Amino acid sequence: MSAGPIRPSGTAQSVLRPVTPARISGGLWAARRRTNAEVSIPQGPRRLEEAGNLANLRAAATRGGGFAGDFPFQDSDVHKWLEAASWQLADPDTPDGVRLAADVDRFIELLGAAQEPDGYLQTHYQVAHAERRWQELDWGHELYCAGHLIQAAVAHHRSTGKPELLALAERFATHIDSVFGADRRIDGVCGHPGIETALVELHRETGDRRWLDLAGYFVDRRGHGLLGDGEKGFPGAAYWQDHVPVRTAETVTGHAVRQLYLLAGVTDLAAETGDAGLRDASVRLWEAMTASKTYLTGGLGARHELESFGDPYELPPDRAYAETCAAVASVQWSWRLALLTGEARYSDLIERTLLNGFLAGAGLDGDSWLYVNPLQVREGYEGRRDDRAARRTPWFRCACCPPNVMRLLASLPHYFASTSGDGGDVQLHQYATGTFGPVSVETGYPWDGRIAVTAGRSGVWTLSLRIPAWCTGATLDGTPVIAEAGWLRVRRDWRQGETVVLGLPMEPRLTRPDPRVDAVRGCVAIERGPLVYCLESADQSRRLDEVVLPPDTPLTAGHRPGLLGGVTVVTGGGLTAVPYAVWANRGAGAMRVWIPTA
Repeated sequence: MSAGPIRPSGTAQSVLRPVTPARISGGLWAARRRTNAEVSIPQGPRRLEEAGNLANLRAAATRGGGFAGDFPFQDSDVHKWLEAASWQLADPDTPDGVRLAADVDRFIELLGAAQEPDGYLQTHYQVAHAERRWQELDWGHELYCAGHLIQAAVAHHRSTGKPELLALAERFATHIDSVFGADRRIDGVCGHPGIETALVELHRETGDRRWLDLAGYFVDRRGHGLLGDGEKGFPGAAYWQDHVPVRTAETVTGHAVRQLYLLAGVTDLAAETGDAGLRDASVRLWEAMTASKTYLTGGLGARHELESFGDPYELPPDRAYAETCAAVASVQWSWRLALLTGEARYSDLIERTLLNGFLAGAGLDGDSWLYVNPLQVREGYEGRRDDRAARRTPWFRCACCPPNVMRLLASLPHYFASTSGDGGDVQLHQYATGTFGPVSVETGYPWDGRIAVTAGRSGVWTLSLRIPAWCTGATLDGTPVIAEAGWLRVRRDWRQGETVVLGLPMEPRLTRPDPRVDAVRGCVAIERGPLVYCLESADQSRRLDEVVLPPDTPLTAGHRPGLLGGVTVVTGGGLTAVPYAVWANRGAGAMRVWIPTA
């Protein structure tokens, strides 16, 4: 792809910028992206028709008919699918691209017909509750929907060059700018962030300073109690991060996805404005999150109640919520921090999240999903009585996760590499076979630790290779090397076609939890390379609640091309472990990541 979801302006304070063009052409990620392109994205229009999302747009366009769906933010599913489809259109390998482009054009035409003359667009209030427009900022999600529409418009414009959807989104943004502000009719913020980062990207796409200023207004007005505490103090201002200004917040809290979307916007603002206070807050909150509120899989959100972060070290494996959307939002935020600072630790978390907590959310068939991603499912699991149980589901009443997965997979090459400000040096953050700017990569990662990188241009420049935090004993062309702050920097006078080979040892290992995580004290987890492993009942001869794995158990890895699309399994102590990313693809059954040692 020639452009992606984040394109810092020429004056942005980011240390790094996403490399272009970028293409993934082989391996695990190419296979999962192919399924996304062939199955997941094409099913979107049918699913949105069946759920009533498109009927709502037609009702708004014709000024007739009722509202379908249980939530006022049904439009956001349309917008996220439209963003996914737009990024997919930028991929030259897209199957049946003509049909996909026609579906995209049809959606844009429908959105244009539904939009009000003043620019407003949210079918819940247009069709069912016109008198409540902009009156329910806590739960109405009008600005949240607008944010996803803007992101879809930016994606469509960058992928196709067509102006229609971008113009539609600008009309809505102009309407919002006329309504919101300290000196406007409404001084308020949305219960669900998302508009902030979208407005920054709209500024980057159009050059219009209004959108950057409006994003800054929404960030700085949050934390002043404008949303209230809810009904009788429930859910409380912290639920929507309105209890304390982001500049002084000490930890992540409340609804996990809302928190992460907000912080992605905060980081975008820090990059574009050079605001040191916002930059410091972003780093401080990321550090607090990773220190005590992040699962081994990269999953976020310990509580089913309010889909929220828990207390520090409250990370129960069986009660983990770890919503798939939170994994998507985590990748988006961490990538912005990686670009802003140039630090490898943010890309370490991206790798952990992508290959574990995120990838588990999408079924291997491309047509089934997990809303929640626990680290343990017990024998005899009953679970919730709705579609957010720990079982794969074709779609959801609140269908935020499937199109979120689709848009991240469609834009995934964007997250793999960067360049320095002058465009000369290249940094590889993630590893997959493909072409990333002036370098090409050939690898079997994450199954194989051999990563061959070939220079596509001659001259003196620096190739920086991220050495993952889990790795010990990396080599370059067979010689042991030591990373500096997570980076191996190779500066030389390159010849076009010259290849270096990074070696990352991939022996299986047992990981102990932080002793402050009470729920898994006395347990170990199996990891290999960047992958977290789990036990599934389908592979064992005994019940998982009877399993014990002594910490001195020898572990052996072996690739099984016929299992779960081709995976490397780890065996030891009479047990067989599979990557967490592929659990729940063989029907219902028990599963666990953390295994007792006694």
